Amino acid sequence: MTNSSVSNNSEPILSFEGKRYDLNALPADLKELVRGMQVADAQLRMHEDTLKVLAVGRQSLAKQLNDKLKNIDPLP
Repeated sequence: MTNSSVSNNSEPILSFEGKRYDLNALPADLKELVRGMQVADAQLRMHEDTLKVLAVGRQSLAKQLNDKLKNIDPLP
């Protein structure tokens, strides 16, 4: 779902499943659904970024563990 403006027109356009709609002409309940989708999209992006940060941190921890285990003899 994307909500974008046409460059030469300041009217907000909703693009959804290959169709375009005048956002201002939609009923209030549909506008509220669009706002809910925008919030959900923002939350997804935030959590995806959090997962990326956690993955990088985990990789760093694994590298540190690997470096320190080089000085320890493994079990047979």
